[in-house]
Order: sequence, then C-alpha cells, then structure tokens
Amino acid sequence: MSVLLETRGLSRSFSGLRAVHEVDFTLPEGQIRALIGPNGAGKTTFVSMLVGRLAPGSGTVLFDGRDVTGLPVHARVRLGMAYTFQITSVFQRLSLHENVALAARRRLGGESRAVERAVREALSRVGLLEHARRNAEELSYGHQRLLEIAMGIAQKPRLLILDEPTQGLADGEIADFKALLGELARETTILLIEHNMSVVMEVAEKITVLNSGEVLAEGSPEEIHADPRVQAAYLGVPDAAG
Repeated sequence: MSVLLETRGLSRSFSGLRAVHEVDFTLPEGQIRALIGPNGAGKTTFVSMLVGRLAPGSGTVLFDGRDVTGLPVHARVRLGMAYTFQITSVFQRLSLHENVALAARRRLGGESRAVERAVREALSRVGLLEHARRNAEELSYGHQRLLEIAMGIAQKPRLLILDEPTQGLADGEIADFKALLGELARETTILLIEHNMSVVMEVAEKITVLNSGEVLAEGSPEEIHADPRVQAAYLGVPDAAG
C-alpha cells in the first residue's frame, strides 16, 4: 500500500509553548485513519499544517511523495486534498445546490452537465438531495456539516479530512454517516478527527493519538482501547502504572 500523506518532524510553537512537537505521521492510500486526543492535544494545529493554513516551525509535509510544506491551501486542493471545515466553506445565503456546485466547479470547470451530475450525486450521498433548493442558512447545524461533506465529495479528493463531522447529528444520522464513510473509503483516503469514540472505534482502520503535541500511541482500535497510556490521557481510565 503506497503512502499518500507523510509528515517528518513536524513542529509548531506559539509564544514558546509547544503545540506540536516532532510528529512523524504516515497515512497509506485507501485507509480510514482517526486522529484523536484530549482538548489541547495539538490536533487542530497539526491538521492546519497538513492543509496549508498554518506554516510549520520545522519539519516536512509530503503528499504522494511530493514536498508540499511551502504550498498554500489552494495548491494543495488542486493536488487532491479536501478539508471539510476550512476548504469547503458553506455560503449561508446560497442554496445547497449552489454551494456544492461551487465545489464541483473547482474540479470540472464550466462543464455544466458534469457539474449538475456531481451536485446531485454528492447531495444524494449525504441524504440532502430533497433540500437542494433550500438555502444553507435554513439547515440545522448538523445538516450544514453534512453539506460540507457533500462539498468535499464533489471535489473527488484523493484525501478527505473530516473535522468533527458527527457534531450536531442525531443518532440515526450518525448511523447513516458511518455507512457513508464505508462507501467513501472505496474511493478516497480519509483522515477523521472525531470525539465520538463509538464512531472512531467502528469505522477507523487505524488510530493515531495525540497528547501534548506528540504522538502518544498508534494502532488498531482494539490496541488503542487497551492501551493504558491512552486510557489515562484520553479515555478517562486511571493508569495502573501511575
């Protein structure tokens, strides 16, 4: 399995405080990887450096073997990265159809029929096709998150980064989202930043745990759940070793 995304010694500090420190990270193509950790663990800073919103203090980001450390966000999008919470911004006063069409045009240009097909497919997959003509501002927060995912899908990315995608979703919608992830995994590599541990444990093939800006543990869901360091730092179980 070829490596799609890699970081080497990735670090960033703010006012002398280490947010991310010497993180080595490897994501194979076609995998669903979850990134978890307590609040303040460095997840947001790490992902911001992956997508180009934040320059690292040191270290390297590689995408498909290419050094993209110095590339801006839009250049990484063209290479095949999509980040649902930053790159795919929701325009509140545009319809769902118009929002997704804007994302699709980044890939398809002015091919109107192809854009229309991409819009219908993306909205259908997240369960929002019947609301296509409604303005985004009319949606609940959870459905706006699904709209962001539809915008990501329409770009046909090689890497789809989903930041807290189940926040605001009802239980039934979360079940549908898990099924959607299974479908998307056949088409793209997924990096999932998520606090809902039932979602993480069910859908992720591998989990990376950040704590205090460093990789605390990495492994299968079963390995992570059983790791006493993770239990102490994140899962709320006291570490027997102290």
